[in-house]
Amino acid sequence: MSQRELKEAFVSNLNGTSLGEVALGSFLAPLCFINRGLVWILYYQGKGTVPLPFPWISHFFLDFCMIIAPLVLSCTMLSDILHWVIMGLALVSGAVQCYVYHAKGNHAAVHPQTVTSKSFLQSHVRSGRVPMVTVFRVLVNVKTAISILAVDFNVFPRRYAKTELYGTGVMDFGVGAYIFANALVSPEARGKTIIGSKINHIAKQLMTVWPLLVLGLVRLASLKMTGYHEHVTEYGVHWNFFFTLAIVRVVASLLLTLFPVGHSWIFAVLLGGLYQLALETTGLKYFLIHNNDRTVDFLHANKEGLFSVTGYIAIYMAGVQIGLYLMKPRTLVRDYFRVIGNFLLGSAMLYGGLFLCQATVEPVSRRLANLSFCLWVVAQCTFFLACLAIGDMTLLMLQRKSHCYFVPSSWNPQEKDKDSVTEGKRSKMDSFCLFQAINRNQLLFFLLANVTTGLTNILVDTFSTSDYVSVSVLLAYMFINCGAVHILHLCKITVKFW
Repeated sequence: MSQRELKEAFVSNLNGTSLGEVALGSFLAPLCFINRGLVWILYYQGKGTVPLPFPWISHFFLDFCMIIAPLVLSCTMLSDILHWVIMGLALVSGAVQCYVYHAKGNHAAVHPQTVTSKSFLQSHVRSGRVPMVTVFRVLVNVKTAISILAVDFNVFPRRYAKTELYGTGVMDFGVGAYIFANALVSPEARGKTIIGSKINHIAKQLMTVWPLLVLGLVRLASLKMTGYHEHVTEYGVHWNFFFTLAIVRVVASLLLTLFPVGHSWIFAVLLGGLYQLALETTGLKYFLIHNNDRTVDFLHANKEGLFSVTGYIAIYMAGVQIGLYLMKPRTLVRDYFRVIGNFLLGSAMLYGGLFLCQATVEPVSRRLANLSFCLWVVAQCTFFLACLAIGDMTLLMLQRKSHCYFVPSSWNPQEKDKDSVTEGKRSKMDSFCLFQAINRNQLLFFLLANVTTGLTNILVDTFSTSDYVSVSVLLAYMFINCGAVHILHLCKITVKFW
């Protein structure tokens, strides 16, 4: 077998992992965020000052070591003991939080610690960004960047890679989560009103997806010209994920222009249900699974990519509905706890629907983007959002308890004793935050990850490298990608493609 055939076989005929293991990974990122915040709080309690004298590279290294590196290690060398890693991080976090709650530093005399559970729930918060959504979208991008290169190394568990037909791989979830993340911040979810005629609005939406179409064509041309390995049963001969993103965006915008945005969940249910009905009652499923003649026409050559768009549109519509709910103005902490409770309840109900669907219809299939896949993606995304919100609430409580308001988080407490100097320090700390840098240029980060993945595969023999070398390469790859967007952020450069 040639090198290309070996690499194609390496990512083929896989069955995924369990639903529980994918859900378990949702706890890792929030714990990393909490522990990163605790480092700054401990510094503040020990020194009584904000760590702004440190250069930006120190902040970058801390963010990389506390957040990015654990995400890389969790899907490589530590994947088999992920549950112990999460338990260890939780124990360390709990112990340090207890110390913070009971510590008596120099700040205690100025700011007496009188925070109670009741006063915390009734307190007000401010947010310069959409709570949870920014972190969720950045994490989806980061985990995608890690996975698209890591999957080519032996150190990456095969159960995490995309499945061949049925199953739940971590990368399968990543595909659906990327669609869901885009829906959360869509114009419809943000409540933007249509200016002018609906036809002009639809034409404008068509124009906004041209970068995705261009990127899809560039990816297609580069793959064919370089002979880079590709998994044909993933999307087809000519199709790729950029085309799927473009089509989903246009079709969903068209539907939401003609029908009420507040009822987008109805269209999500109808699309997912009707598509599953078509799979079960027509010859569509047989055609998608068993018809391997890709020389007939464009439809036969790209059947997986074309027909799976239906399922992704259903996920997008569900994401718009959840985005609408998240965008509602809220200022009280207790309101956000209610959001967390609703997310956990909604996720449990969706998982219940998923188990029923798998038992009576068919298992999860990313290749088909069937109803089970749609239910799984939305259920896991809402659960992940709830975990991120709990992590941010923990940081918010720690900020109030320690009066250390500069810790980067989605929410800022409204306190009377904060002055313009404190606000300026927090703003400066935010400017050093790695996740703010990635958020500023998310599409560029995604493109850069794709380019550096291709270069790494050309320069490194991913099959023969040891586990330690593989992880070192992955860390260096993420360091370059994160460092590039961080420098752009420090220079206040935002790269726009339209």
